[in-house]
Amino acid sequence: MSERKEFRDLADPERAREVVASLDLSAGAERVALEDARGRVLAERVDATLDVPGFDRAAMDGYAVRATDTYGADADPVTLPVVGSVHAGETPGVTLDDGQAAEISTGAVMPAGADAVVIVERTEELDGAADGNGAGGSDGDSGDDAEGGRRVRIETAVTPGENVMLAGADIAAGERALGPGTELTPREIGLLSALGVDEVPVRAEPRVAIVSTGDELVRPGDDLDHRAGQIHDVNSYAVATAVEEAGGEPVVYPHVGDDTAAMEETLLDAAADCDLVLTSGSTSASAVDMVYRVVEDRGELLLHGVAIKPGKPMLVGRIGGESGDSESDETVRDGAAYVGLPGYPVSALTIFRTFVAPAIRSSAGLPEPRTASIDGEMAVAERTEEGRRRLLAVGLVEDEAGETLVYPVDKGSGATTTLTAADGVVDVPADTNRLSAGERVTVDLFSPDVRPPTLLGVGEDDPALSRVLDRLDRPRYLARGSRGGLRELRDGLPDVAVVAGPFDADEEGVADAADLGGWSREWGLVVPAGNPEGVTGPADLVDRDLSFVNRGTESGLRTSLSNALADLADDRGVDRQAVTESISGFDRAARAFESPARSVAAGDADAGLGLRATAAKLGLGFVPVGSQSVRVLANPDRLEKASVRELDGLLEDVSRVLDGLDGFERR
Repeated sequence: MSERKEFRDLADPERAREVVASLDLSAGAERVALEDARGRVLAERVDATLDVPGFDRAAMDGYAVRATDTYGADADPVTLPVVGSVHAGETPGVTLDDGQAAEISTGAVMPAGADAVVIVERTEELDGAADGNGAGGSDGDSGDDAEGGRRVRIETAVTPGENVMLAGADIAAGERALGPGTELTPREIGLLSALGVDEVPVRAEPRVAIVSTGDELVRPGDDLDHRAGQIHDVNSYAVATAVEEAGGEPVVYPHVGDDTAAMEETLLDAAADCDLVLTSGSTSASAVDMVYRVVEDRGELLLHGVAIKPGKPMLVGRIGGESGDSESDETVRDGAAYVGLPGYPVSALTIFRTFVAPAIRSSAGLPEPRTASIDGEMAVAERTEEGRRRLLAVGLVEDEAGETLVYPVDKGSGATTTLTAADGVVDVPADTNRLSAGERVTVDLFSPDVRPPTLLGVGEDDPALSRVLDRLDRPRYLARGSRGGLRELRDGLPDVAVVAGPFDADEEGVADAADLGGWSREWGLVVPAGNPEGVTGPADLVDRDLSFVNRGTESGLRTSLSNALADLADDRGVDRQAVTESISGFDRAARAFESPARSVAAGDADAGLGLRATAAKLGLGFVPVGSQSVRVLANPDRLEKASVRELDGLLEDVSRVLDGLDGFERR
């Protein structure tokens, strides 16, 4: 049996940050086409090799003139002959002498002899003979030098250079245009375009190998065998996207099973081709987790474990690197930097965001991203593990007054929805074991663009509810079951709670909640198509050897079934517990409303608790047992919140939402 590697000396998070920052991820420099340069960082200075503009050009539409010919025009307009026109993109075909003007377009080359432009709004072109006195001649002057007899009256004086951009006024040849370390945004791309640059020297993006480990992984799109414990490979794609966002070039390798030889071969190949190798999984203290041994044998392990939650099983080191194979080959590869991320997606992404992304950005020359934080009040209490710093994923909700409330969003490190349902993290110190309701906390937002959801709902999951939410702007819904919805509503967290089945508002402490409306839904037993076992109702579950899948105790469906079984027990004069204990699978609880039906569809159960609509959707049989109401209850303190009012309006005409859902009716 292999020796287990225990986490004896967990590194302080700041020490872990220092170790990761010390890794050399430098990928050098490269030249890229200008059209591919957005977001890249200049590796060296770029100087202007020409004047921009390369000629004196008109900055406004109007008339090119000699400024001296306009003096006094503010008091006594001057009339000049128009001897030609100059348009952008053409060589001027006219030269101005004293007392002449030329029509000119914005961006056009200033004709020889002109030194200013009078904007068109301060001029008037005249028909026929001259009108008034001035440099262009007196009344009755035929103006033989004008183009077709054109004349312009100028109503303002200009100074030399007015409304003219002189050659090199934007940037002159030899001038420093952009310095190394400049991130290329559309503004810089525009300047480089003006300079005629078609390729730019930029910091090369570090190549980052991504290797997910574990025999249980299956790529998205491939079939899963749930019986064998298979799961889709989340980290390869999530971490690759995070690498790209941080400024690196992700290189996704096929996932590696729990085989040391295959692991070593893959990691060494990745180290030879990339600047950083990231693995996820196989980092914990387990006999089958061999990555750290490969790193120790073929590189250097600098850190094994960090005192932070989530993310304790983190590895840092280097891997690969060996001398050339022949005497004539003097090259020496130093190998690649290595970081082992935890296998659970929340832990992997948290560790990446906290420790690895800054190192990739630094290598790519990118600045730290804009950050934002917001202060709020804990809506509910949260216990935390003392002795380890915790990055607690949290969500935000605004009360009716616009004040921010903060609540934990933690389904565990293995839940991929934890981070998508969160808005940021609260950094909880290692010596803190509890955050109390009402306590002020600071939330580090995932990005400055994060905004609280317009509506926060908690409670029963339901297909009609999903349709309602689709009609709202940026709602968030936490499917915690009817009991969970009532509990959270009692604590004042959500804007609304969705409750299915019977409940006593007084007993639940929500008597003051406003009932916005709802619908009814038919529930019962979902069975295989054709109902091969001839199931007729809950009594068959009690009396026959049928396998069953139930819903969790928080579900309103579970409550309705328990009530039906209690009535059955009363009719038979037996103990209620005896009835439930007679059902094979009564305690086999599924979290989501479709899950029992999907177990039936997969052949794993003879019957499952569910809805008629679900059976119809999956092409299964259905045995009706009853109908239950689904009610949307509003927090009494949020009734004037805009999203609650909008939801109230939607529920007034809920029939449109229910169209096509079998067994659903407006109540």
